[in-house]
Amino acid sequence: MRELSLRLVSVWIICILFTGFFAYIARSIHLQTISSFDEPIIDFVQSAESKGLTSLMKLFTTIGSTTSVALLAVLTLGVLLWKKHRDQAVLFAIALAGTGILNQVLKFIFKRERPNFHRLIDIGGYSFPSGHTMMAFSLYTILAYIVWRDLKTTGSRIAITILAVFMIIMIAVSRIYLGVHFPSDIVGGLLASSVFLFGVILIYQRFQRQK
Repeated sequence: MRELSLRLVSVWIICILFTGFFAYIARSIHLQTISSFDEPIIDFVQSAESKGLTSLMKLFTTIGSTTSVALLAVLTLGVLLWKKHRDQAVLFAIALAGTGILNQVLKFIFKRERPNFHRLIDIGGYSFPSGHTMMAFSLYTILAYIVWRDLKTTGSRIAITILAVFMIIMIAVSRIYLGVHFPSDIVGGLLASSVFLFGVILIYQRFQRQK
């Protein structure tokens, strides 16, 4: 019980710290002092441009699109309900729907314009925080969380974790490479979605213990 309480406190501390980091980035964007962070990363990522890499990055950004996420979400919910994992289905639905709503609210609040240099695809809407990054983090993290609990071997758990991290990173980097997001949009998206998702998981675990 004491170990569980310490773990909960640790997660809440992490959430508070992440919220503070998000606020710092948001303030830096507002004060227009974030360029010293954004520009070197953009230059580094886009310096690797090639025809093959562009095709690959477009593939990952398509995987992270609303349509692709929605299709995967429907499939996952169908499997969870078919296996009668109703609690996990509710967790999954809340995690994704909540992340999508949170992203739109934050975009409306900050109204940051997208980068206007060397853009490889056309896209509208505001830039901060990155919707692709937020949805990728929530989707693949919650999938890994659900699957991880049912896996029995350490190797399989490591594999599912690596796969989730790989997908999140590739989708996030593709947005910088294609010129539609600043790196600070990516970091802000990761921080916002992690705080929300960790909070949802903590509430879910508490509910499961009460049951």
